[in-house]
Amino acid sequence: MIQREAILHIPLSQYAFAEGVGQLTIRLRAALGNLSSCTLFYGDRANAGPSASTEPLQMAILASDDLHDYWEVRLCADFDRVYYYFKLHSGSESLYYYADLFSKELPFSMVNGRVSPAISEYYQYPVTLRTELARVPNWLKNAVMYQIFPDSFATGRETLNTQSKAIPLSDGHVSRSRLGGTLEGIRQSLDYIQSLGATCLYLNPVFIAKAYHKYDTLDYFHIDPCMGTEEDFDALVTEVHHRGMRILLDGVFNHCSSDFFAFQDVVKNGPTSPYTDWFYHVEFPVRIPKSSEESPNYACFAYVGEMPKLNTANEEVQAYFAKVGRYWVEQRHVDGWRLDVANEVSRDFWRLYRKEVRAANPEAVLIGEVWENAETWLRGDMLDSAMNYDFLRHCRDFFATESINAKTFHNRVTNMLLRYPNQLVQGQMNLLDSHDVPRFLTLCTGDKRRHRLAVLFQMLCPGAPSIYYGDEQAMTGDTEVQYRAPMPWASREHEHEAFFRQALALRRLSVCLKGDYRWLSTPKNSRLYAFSRNENSTCLQAYLNAGPDAVEMTPEANVTVLLAQGFKDNKLDGYGYLVYTR
Repeated sequence: MIQREAILHIPLSQYAFAEGVGQLTIRLRAALGNLSSCTLFYGDRANAGPSASTEPLQMAILASDDLHDYWEVRLCADFDRVYYYFKLHSGSESLYYYADLFSKELPFSMVNGRVSPAISEYYQYPVTLRTELARVPNWLKNAVMYQIFPDSFATGRETLNTQSKAIPLSDGHVSRSRLGGTLEGIRQSLDYIQSLGATCLYLNPVFIAKAYHKYDTLDYFHIDPCMGTEEDFDALVTEVHHRGMRILLDGVFNHCSSDFFAFQDVVKNGPTSPYTDWFYHVEFPVRIPKSSEESPNYACFAYVGEMPKLNTANEEVQAYFAKVGRYWVEQRHVDGWRLDVANEVSRDFWRLYRKEVRAANPEAVLIGEVWENAETWLRGDMLDSAMNYDFLRHCRDFFATESINAKTFHNRVTNMLLRYPNQLVQGQMNLLDSHDVPRFLTLCTGDKRRHRLAVLFQMLCPGAPSIYYGDEQAMTGDTEVQYRAPMPWASREHEHEAFFRQALALRRLSVCLKGDYRWLSTPKNSRLYAFSRNENSTCLQAYLNAGPDAVEMTPEANVTVLLAQGFKDNKLDGYGYLVYTR
């Protein structure tokens, strides 16, 4: 009996998406183990006459979780307008499924006195326009990002002279740093970063601002003097590109400094200021808090009076910051942006921003800070990718805190990998930590074995992995000061660093970049998580034992071991791992 309540298909979504003109991936969800087979029928929706032909394709189970099977098929048609429907089989029952309806018969209509399929009643993919495909630049799919908090990283070649700064600005304000890191220090340390296997730098804000973190931007067109000079920035970008690497900047357009020129005009001129509508919920006279006991009378980022919230629905604001985005891509040759608080910014803002940035460089990427499901921003007209905090949360619960077992982890990973079209999944920024959250090793209570398992999964999982500076040096911390601490150049963790190099080397394998992802069944309630990546005749298999007890396992014959720890005599030790190809 077909369990109708479990059947799900959503047109024009992660259940039906185009990867090229006439190239569609179609998915259907069903109850776990319920369907014996599922067939997709499709045809040309522009050919509605009696001669219209419908082609069948057998679907296969792509993945399963505790509740559902996910069926999938890929079709390549020589037409770009497609109708389709499903035929479901379970035991002795067969049903057609179209337009969210179940039926034993297909609908028909009369065309010129002849009976024809009523294709307008089926599911539709109206047209696959090349210009509307959600396309992620290939370089991002292949990237390994290295996130740097510039103030904390380096002042010279693999060194950081931790010294705070206070540099007066021409307008009377003061730019401050806490630890003194510079762009030149980053440039001189590129040998180290590239030797790890990283291919893309992501820098936290570098524009003129007052606070050490630089999220209170004063001037979006110039480099903060605490970080260095314009020439230092250009030299860094030139050297990054000379090495075949990429560089992303942090764009903070949800809010600005309370001393940003437009907000100061509002403060001085009140409701007569031409910039009044650049900000939200402003009351007059404007009250900028001078102590923690005072509250601002305007909208801010997280109620921080020093960072008033911009009205990104305002067309002048949109035009101003689209100009900022284009300038740094077109004139200073950065490769894209990580976009702060992206989910609080107007969608029309992002549409214009994307248009301007992509006009400057069609391969530039836009990655949004979205802590939840980012599907609504990833439809090809706004962002290319998002910071995948769900990846962090799932890895935290399985590898770090051990609060879930391998099957639950599998269920979560399955849903994470199926929530976007394939090409978007490949470009998601998979992180274990960042400048905003505790270090992953701290979540592991300092256990490097658990940290390494998570890093290994990060490198082998679909998506673009991002390493936060110093993770490879076993940095810890659960407060802002701690997880933005100085890079420990003088006390390197060479063994941990070597593991990162090995793990990142696996990431460069073609099968890890392009191969299909499949879970490999493991014993119930086990902490052994196993999966494969498959590309043509190459199969990579990984076994991660995220628990203290050894498990027995027998690899296939004639395999090539790529990376292993704790595997001997067909037994994988607690917190051990085995990765091989066959």
